[in-house]
Amino acid sequence: MEKIIKLTSFFKEAYSELKKVTWLSRQDITRATLGVIVVVIIFAIYVGMIDFLISRLFGLFLGR
Repeated sequence: MEKIIKLTSFFKEAYSELKKVTWLSRQDITRATLGVIVVVIIFAIYVGMIDFLISRLFGLFLGR
């Protein structure tokens, strides 16, 4: 029974703390998400180009 009381107390305190949080607006979240997507795409293109160049160089050295 004591565990149930502690668990209930934990959830009440957690809920109380969540009410104090300043949440981002939908517009801020959308901007941040788009920014992350753009950076990931740019990084993926960069890594893909480096991979392509390295594989071509190894192909030249190995005579393939």
